[in-house]
Amino acid sequence: MPAALSQSFREQLSALNRNQDRYVADLVSLILTTAQQSGASDVHLVPDRDGIHMDWRIDGVLQSIAHIPDVATNVIARLKVLSQLLTYRTDVPQEGRIIEPLDAGRKSDVSGDQAALPQIEMRVSTFPTLHGEKAVVRLFVGSGQYRRLSDLGMPTSTDSQWRQLLTTTHGVLLISGPAGSGKTTTLYASLREIMHESPERRSIVTLEDPIEAEVPGITQSQVNVTAGFDYARGLRSLLRQDPEVIMVGEIRDRETAETSFQASLSGNLVLTSFHAGSSSEAISRVSDLGVEPYLLRSGLLGILSQRLLRRLCACASPGQDPDDALGLRVERFQLPVGCEQCNGTGYSGRLLLAELLDPRQGDIGRGILSRADADEIEQHATAAGMRTLFTQACEAVDTGDTSSAEVRRLFPSASGYVDPS
Repeated sequence: MPAALSQSFREQLSALNRNQDRYVADLVSLILTTAQQSGASDVHLVPDRDGIHMDWRIDGVLQSIAHIPDVATNVIARLKVLSQLLTYRTDVPQEGRIIEPLDAGRKSDVSGDQAALPQIEMRVSTFPTLHGEKAVVRLFVGSGQYRRLSDLGMPTSTDSQWRQLLTTTHGVLLISGPAGSGKTTTLYASLREIMHESPERRSIVTLEDPIEAEVPGITQSQVNVTAGFDYARGLRSLLRQDPEVIMVGEIRDRETAETSFQASLSGNLVLTSFHAGSSSEAISRVSDLGVEPYLLRSGLLGILSQRLLRRLCACASPGQDPDDALGLRVERFQLPVGCEQCNGTGYSGRLLLAELLDPRQGDIGRGILSRADADEIEQHATAAGMRTLFTQACEAVDTGDTSSAEVRRLFPSASGYVDPS
């Protein structure tokens, strides 16, 4: 557990006056603002018999922060008020959004003056459990802070290839990876790149669930499944809106997949995401959805698969025992230590791994048409020059950017790595 981070929060918590009427409002404000300042992407509030346990997800890892006694019901109720949910419904899951600035009435711990708290966008999800409602708050990057491709840290060769693909006028560009791998950030950065680098104005539209940030100059729409407005229906309607670039937040079913590929063949550039562990696995799983091989082969421009690895803090020390390499074929490695700067975790920030599969290279297209499995597709791709995610991860260990333990956390069963040189 990051003891320094936990202790800092508890000290700020103890400064709040439990006897004031504003205690719960100030507590919720403290939770959300300090989580944001600490770089958390998610806040988990889990009720138990004695109160509420709070975890933060930082750099992709869930970390225990504090146990807050006696206030579980009131904290969840306050979050529901902020996100415009029904406070009297505690028996069903609900989802809402906080789009207003957080309550700035909480006093600054440093100066005693009122703190000017920033406006941040958050998604609130509640779920009934044995001891009451659990809440998870997703903290989005602010609308003005979404980055361009140059800010993502994508490998140089992959960045260059991806930019070239974004200049095309039709086809499907698929971004794959597990939850929390930065797919949405890359989608937004890609849209910004298209908008700013196109020599003329282009009609760019999105279908999202949810809209994570407003991007000026782009027409954005959020699906509403309960109203019958899902991805497939929205995409069919968008095709009558004279689009040139369409971003579909996620492919979840056969109809959305087929409509996306058909839209690309009719002259639209379609960017979308898909949950898969690698580029080759994404091809296999899209095929399993029922998309015909000829449609997949003709419409697919490229698949960018990505992962986020925690970056070692400067306090890391060289490893000496070969067993600490955890079976990775690396020449050198470093071990996480932990210091005040990294809150005792041994890691600070994350680095992006990204592999780009181009179906037009080598025998990849032939493999798609023959419904080859993911392993065979990956063999064709590596033979054509693709550097796999695992290869890049091992190289990051060699260069001291991450640790063997972090690579094994994301790739527990992979063995060795192929050096394409």
